[in-house]
Amino acid sequence: MSTQTKKGGFSGSIGFVLAAAGSAVGLGNLWRFPTLANKYGGGLFLIVYLILVLTFGFSLLITDITIGRKTGKSSLEAFKAVHPKWGFLGKLTFLVPSIIVTYYVVIGGWILKYMVSSVTEFKATAGAGYFDSFVSDKDSPMIFWMLIYLAITAFIVYCGVEKGIEKFSKYIMPALLILIIGIAVFVLFSKNDATGKTGFEGFIGYIKPNLNDLKTDGSIDISKVMNLLLDAMSQLFFSLSVAMGIMITYGSYVKKDINLNKSVKQIEIFDTIVAFLAGMIVIPAVYTFASLGNIAKPGPGVIFDVLPKVFASMGVAGRFIGPIFFVMVAFAALTSSVSIMEAIVGACSETFKTSRKKISLIIAGIAAVAAVVVCLGYSSLSFGVTLPTGAQNQNLLDILDYVSNNLLMPIISLLTCIVIGWVVKPKWIVEEIESSGHKFKMRTFYTIMIRYVAPIMMVLLLLQSLGVFKFLSK
Repeated sequence: MSTQTKKGGFSGSIGFVLAAAGSAVGLGNLWRFPTLANKYGGGLFLIVYLILVLTFGFSLLITDITIGRKTGKSSLEAFKAVHPKWGFLGKLTFLVPSIIVTYYVVIGGWILKYMVSSVTEFKATAGAGYFDSFVSDKDSPMIFWMLIYLAITAFIVYCGVEKGIEKFSKYIMPALLILIIGIAVFVLFSKNDATGKTGFEGFIGYIKPNLNDLKTDGSIDISKVMNLLLDAMSQLFFSLSVAMGIMITYGSYVKKDINLNKSVKQIEIFDTIVAFLAGMIVIPAVYTFASLGNIAKPGPGVIFDVLPKVFASMGVAGRFIGPIFFVMVAFAALTSSVSIMEAIVGACSETFKTSRKKISLIIAGIAAVAAVVVCLGYSSLSFGVTLPTGAQNQNLLDILDYVSNNLLMPIISLLTCIVIGWVVKPKWIVEEIESSGHKFKMRTFYTIMIRYVAPIMMVLLLLQSLGVFKFLSK
C-alpha cells in the first residue's frame, strides 16, 4: 500500500482543483488585490499581474504540487526526499504556515464578527472608529470570535482530506463564486442618485491602464515601476499559496493519473477570476458611494472600515449586500485557513506517526494560544516596530505577516528554484508531470523560468523587502 493511500487523498481532479483553488482564493484576493490595482494604475496592474501568473506563478505552483505528488510527502519531509542535503528547506517551509495560522485565524475572527454585526448593528459598523474600538477592546471580544473561527477551521481539518477538506471545498467554492459574481453584477449596475456616479464608471476606471500612477513630476518613476512589479509578485505568492508548503502537502494527496499541467492552469484561472471580481466589487463600489482615494487604506482597512461605510451609503440595498459580502469573505477566508492548518497537521502527522485527528487537536490548541497573543497585540501588548520597508508603528500581526510573506517566502522560493533548477535538474519535475501519460509541452519554458528567471525575481523581491531599493525613490 502506498504512502498516499495510507494517509488519504483527493478522490479525483475536481476535488483537488477545488481544494487547491480554495487555498489560493483568500483574503489577499479580496482586500490586497483591489488595493494594489487602485494604487498602480488599474488595468496596468491587472496586465502585469496576469503576465506574472501565467509565467512566474505557473512555474512555482506546478513545482510545489509536483514535488508533493512525486515524493508523496508533506513539506516537512518532501525536500529530504528530493535531495538528502536539502532537508533543511522542508523545515524552513514548515515555518511559514506555522506563523501565518497564528494571525490568519485572528483576521478570520474579525470577519465572523462583521458578518454578524452587519445584520445586528448595520449602522454601527459604518461608524467612525468601530473597527479600532473592536480590536483594542481590553475585554477581548476579538479573542472570542477568533476561537470560534479557529474551531470551525480545526473541525474541517479534523475530518480529513476527502471527508473534510474536499467535501467542504466542493460546496463552498461554487457558493463563493456565485456570491462574488452576484455582488459584482449588482455593483456594476449600481448608481449613486446624489452624485450621479455609477458602478460601470468605476469599473472602467478599474480596468483602464493609467500610467500617471507610476509618474513623479511628470516622468516615469523607476522606484514606482519596481514597486509595481514586486508588489504584484508578492501578491501572487500569497494568492497562489506557493512557498508555504500548502501546495506540496496537497500535491501529496493527488493521484498519479491526474493531469497536473491542466489542473494547475485551472487553479490559476479560478484564483485570478476571483481576484479580478473582487476588484470589480471593491473599486467601483468605493468610487460610486464614497471617495476612490479611501481604498488606499492599507490591509484590512478596506474590508472593515471603508466598505461598511459604502454599504451604509447604498441605503436599503446595503442592508442586504453588506451581510452577503461578509458571508462571501468568510467563505474565502475559511478555504485558505483550512489549507494553512492542513499543511501543519499533514506534516506533523506524517513526521510523528500520529493520527491526524490527535494532531489536529494539538495544533488547534497551540494555534489558539499563539493567536491570543496576537489579539493582545492590539490591546494589552504594544510593539510599534518600524519595518525595513518603511512601515511604521507595526503591531505583532504586521510583524508576523512581514516575516512570513516578505522574507521567508522569497527565500524559500529562491532555494526551491536552486534545488530543482540546478541540483536535481528540471527533468526531475518534468518526468513526474508526464508520468500520468500527459505531455508537458511547456517543459522548455519551465526550465528557463525555474533555472534563470524565477531566481532573479526572488532576489529582487527579497531585496525590496529589506528596503534596499529605497534609493531609487525621487
